[in-house]
Amino acid sequence: MPTTDNRTLISPSALRRPAGRATYLVVTIATALVFAAAFVFPLYWMVTGALKSSHELAQPTPSLVPHGLHPDSFTNAWDTLQIGHYFLNTVGYAAGGWLVQLVVDVCAAYALSRLRPWGGRAILGMMLAGLMLPPVALLVPAYLTVSDVPLLGLNLLNTPWALWLPAAANAFNIYVLKRFFDQLPQELLDAADIDGAGRLRILWSIVLPLSRPVLAVVSIFAVIGMWKDFLWPLIVLPDPDSQTLSVALSHLAGTGYVPANTMMAGLVITSVPMLVVYLALQRHILSGLSIGAIKG
Repeated sequence: MPTTDNRTLISPSALRRPAGRATYLVVTIATALVFAAAFVFPLYWMVTGALKSSHELAQPTPSLVPHGLHPDSFTNAWDTLQIGHYFLNTVGYAAGGWLVQLVVDVCAAYALSRLRPWGGRAILGMMLAGLMLPPVALLVPAYLTVSDVPLLGLNLLNTPWALWLPAAANAFNIYVLKRFFDQLPQELLDAADIDGAGRLRILWSIVLPLSRPVLAVVSIFAVIGMWKDFLWPLIVLPDPDSQTLSVALSHLAGTGYVPANTMMAGLVITSVPMLVVYLALQRHILSGLSIGAIKG
């Protein structure tokens, strides 16, 4: 039976020619370098800006390489901007938001995938339809909800729950988890059911251990989302002592009393944890998003 080659931008016959291979390599490398520069250059500019003096940063002609290194701007930023205090605030918010999202999203995805409740498809459809709404359109109803929780009458402003509860049911994370749970071998779950394992036991002992790659992906999204969020913490955390790093640095930058290199150093310190999280968990991203890679 004849086979057909996969269709690509460049035909296999063109790649077999020396000129075609050379053109392909040049275009591929140039494209990779352009995209790498687009992502790396802002980080380079931020780090080098923190190492420059305030006088050098104020020059009308920017310099790509610092004329002199001033690493003391990092210690000044840590002390002057009270980064330690706001850093702990943000870590607490990110850790709590990660835990709340993981519990709610895993339970919702497991119920939609394996328990198959009545109207489950309609519920999933409405959740995915919510992704079509811009987040800004939900600010007012979300704020009214956390400022006066229905039925309970609680005011959650200036508390971590004002950040955690609105982010708990993440439709995208639930969809990714459900797709992964749908691919789990049904025979394995049926064997556990025959052995007398309940629904929660199957979830804890079988489903979660098999779902480590996708759980890592969801964890990355949850932590980064909580860490980099600015507008919502700005609204629900008006107390300066309870603010996150991004909100606190924005307020301090607006005062005009903080040197530019010190503010750059504060931004570098703020970015380091997310870079560490990504580098530590990057190998799970592709494997977690490749939903169909589970062998029966």
